[in-house]
Amino acid sequence: MKRVLTVLAAVLVAGGLAWAFIPEVRQTVSPATAPQPLATAPPLTGIAPALPSLHPVLARVSSAVVNISVEGKAQGPMNPFMEDPMFRRFFGDPRETPERRSTSVGSGVIVDAKNGYIITNHHVVANAGRIDVTLTDRRELRAKLVGSDPEIDIAVLKVDARDLTAMPIGKSDSLKIGDFVIAMGNPFGLGQTATLGIVSALGRTGLGIEGYENFIQTDASINPGNSGGALIDQSGNLVGINTAILSRTGGNIGIGFAIPAEMAMLAASQIIDYGEVQRGQMGVTIQDLTPELAEAMGIDARRGALVSGVMPASPAEKAGLRPGDVVTAVDGKAIGSSSELRNTIGLMRPGQSIAVDIVREGETQTLEMALQGQQKTAQAAPLVGERFAGLALGPLPESHPLAGEVKGVYVQSVAPGSNAARAGVMAGDVIVSINRQPVAGPDDLAQAAASAQGRPLLLHIRRGAGSLFVAMP
Repeated sequence: MKRVLTVLAAVLVAGGLAWAFIPEVRQTVSPATAPQPLATAPPLTGIAPALPSLHPVLARVSSAVVNISVEGKAQGPMNPFMEDPMFRRFFGDPRETPERRSTSVGSGVIVDAKNGYIITNHHVVANAGRIDVTLTDRRELRAKLVGSDPEIDIAVLKVDARDLTAMPIGKSDSLKIGDFVIAMGNPFGLGQTATLGIVSALGRTGLGIEGYENFIQTDASINPGNSGGALIDQSGNLVGINTAILSRTGGNIGIGFAIPAEMAMLAASQIIDYGEVQRGQMGVTIQDLTPELAEAMGIDARRGALVSGVMPASPAEKAGLRPGDVVTAVDGKAIGSSSELRNTIGLMRPGQSIAVDIVREGETQTLEMALQGQQKTAQAAPLVGERFAGLALGPLPESHPLAGEVKGVYVQSVAPGSNAARAGVMAGDVIVSINRQPVAGPDDLAQAAASAQGRPLLLHIRRGAGSLFVAMP
């Protein structure tokens, strides 16, 4: 046994000598199997570079975004079911509905620091009895409502204060889908908040949110209270006024809408100058040009606004515009749809001269016309007495879906508790006949009421795509 161990030791010693003195043997060993030194951290050479941040942009413009608190009075039944005439029939309807105190919060953007002008949404300050503005430095200011426009949902406030900061106005027309934007406002009344997103879509129309729609769609979080706040680009320029969200729950789901800054500023400048937005009108009814219509009409145009009707003695008729013409541009600006034409003309002032490019029977022409002003709404109560008291009536607006299709009297508003409200008449209705006699204007209502001699009035009403009869006692 001792001899075996001696031989084994000799073999091991010989192997070790061979490893030490034969370099070819050492070179055949794989580097992967060779001992590796322990890893060590690199030496510190200085401060690490700063991470990307939007803080510099927000710090520069955040003081131009304000919180708005509104206190007012709301009138109407506490229970929404009482809006239904059937429920009122069985449960009664008081002559006068109680007034309730209402409060709401929103946001605004300072656009003129020298004069203290703030832009917000019309729906934020509608029916406001008191408007308070809170700045980022915690100053609380009483604001005066200069004027508002529900068609675009823009309102202008004025505060008397020094050391205000105005938001620089950007070019919303230059926005592209995919551009980064930041929504700033006062969501849920929590205080100033900023959220980041991108421009999801441009030129959104047909949503039924406002009368004139040309929305910027964004996935930046917009929630209740953000209304009237700023949508800014990466440079801190105002490109939109946050106005609405698309949601079934009332919270953000990544679909928000903002009014383009150019559109908002045009409306605001008119409100500041005149107290309201004075819109020009051509005097036409229009619709989108579809490929099927273009083919049927034998024209090459694929985009534009198709003229379906021309009102008598209107600027369009005087200029020679005809049904079947396709408007493709106004003052050199391309028109791709009926909504684009409506928005373009609606932001121009009465009396403004424009050049309209049209396609007629395959040929391009240019017509010139001076826009007319909107017809003022006539109040019905002085004309028709107590029977129609509480109704604000007027001619059918050019923008109404039934314009050019029916003749009638447009119901602009219905006072709660009025005779008409109890009968079921609603704002937006079009009265086309009374006691089976066609009516074309408020004056016809006076004649119908006089001829009824105390009998109930049978109103034939167009409401949306349907129609109904209403009996007014």
